[in-house]
Amino acid sequence: MARIRTVVDYKNHFKDFLLQQPTKVQDKIFKIIEIIEFQQQIPDKYLKHIEGEKGLYEARISLGSNIWRVFCFFDQGKLVILLNGFQKKTQKTPKTEIEKASRLMREYFENK
Repeated sequence: MARIRTVVDYKNHFKDFLLQQPTKVQDKIFKIIEIIEFQQQIPDKYLKHIEGEKGLYEARISLGSNIWRVFCFFDQGKLVILLNGFQKKTQKTPKTEIEKASRLMREYFENK
């Protein structure tokens, strides 16, 4: 199977989040990243645009009744940049997490 996109992390936000998760969760996160890298059409179930946030997406991970989110965005279409992640405890994604992801995305493009 040919890789369609390349997924990288920005600074250490994603890695720090990943290393705090149990192995089963890390494995599931890697599976979702693989889907993002290799599937032409990524189902909404795994990657969804954040309403009201231009260019910001969330990778959606669930295991049992637990839910995690990892923010990301596309750079030149084929590069996916992973940002911060968190475990979702409420129905709505916390505004502070979205603001942090937005800030990191702006910072990435400013420093590019």
